[in-house]
Amino acid sequence: MISIVILTKNEEKDLPRCLDSVSWSDDVHVLDSGSSDETVNIALLHGAKISTNPFSSFGQQRNFALDELEIRNEWILFLDADEVVTSEFRAEMIKEIENSGNEVAGFYCCWKMMLYGKWLKYCDNFPKWQFRLMRKGRARFTDFGHGQKEDQVKGKIKYLKEPYLHYGFSKGWFHWIERHNKYSSQEALARAQKKLPFKQIFARDSSTRNPALKLWLSRLPGWPFLRFFQAYFLNLGFTEGVPGFIYCVNMAYYEFLIQIKMKEQRDELKKPETYKSLSSGIKLEKS
Repeated sequence: MISIVILTKNEEKDLPRCLDSVSWSDDVHVLDSGSSDETVNIALLHGAKISTNPFSSFGQQRNFALDELEIRNEWILFLDADEVVTSEFRAEMIKEIENSGNEVAGFYCCWKMMLYGKWLKYCDNFPKWQFRLMRKGRARFTDFGHGQKEDQVKGKIKYLKEPYLHYGFSKGWFHWIERHNKYSSQEALARAQKKLPFKQIFARDSSTRNPALKLWLSRLPGWPFLRFFQAYFLNLGFTEGVPGFIYCVNMAYYEFLIQIKMKEQRDELKKPETYKSLSSGIKLEKS
């Protein structure tokens, strides 16, 4: 009933747990982007089908899976290697799929962010939604910041309220900080270039509302501190102990990186030589 697509690169630590959690599926695909560790061997040992494609973005990689993998089932669940399907999440998926008419193209899914064995419900502003479960042929993906969102949807998207687990810190803080330094550059570029109407921050659909909120809040002076204050105090993150404090501090730092990189990009565009270079490029393209 449900095919699984897992994106990987050097995921030997997390992949076994992820694959164990989807052992019930008869069609598990691992789309690797050049692992140099035991990721591919682990996938083979678990009976997964292996494909490879160089990684350029999450949206591109998921679309490659839709276009090139021989997916057997009507429904597709996209996972990252540090995510785990619980028995409750699986049961909810099956129930919703069985009760969905043909007008349903897919589902937004949410996760429990786990740190030191604790669910960061308040610090991570649960629930956050991503388009992860889809009916084959009814949607695609487009890049947004360092991630992706749904695109070209043919039908209705519903919400799957039972969460899966996300172990985003499983490789340690060095890896998380290194990865989010790269993500902050991608987010800064996307937020600096995007122009979304202010009214979208009041949209009912979180897929429309959240990108607008990110864009407009990033422009507020002191936003990184406000991000910490909102999550740790207003959202009761302090009740989640040391893991909650560490998470809120690092998310505020992540927003700080995005903000200073956005300013750097704006300053760069104001330089005369940058303007001349862009103008020259436009003229050359037209000629």
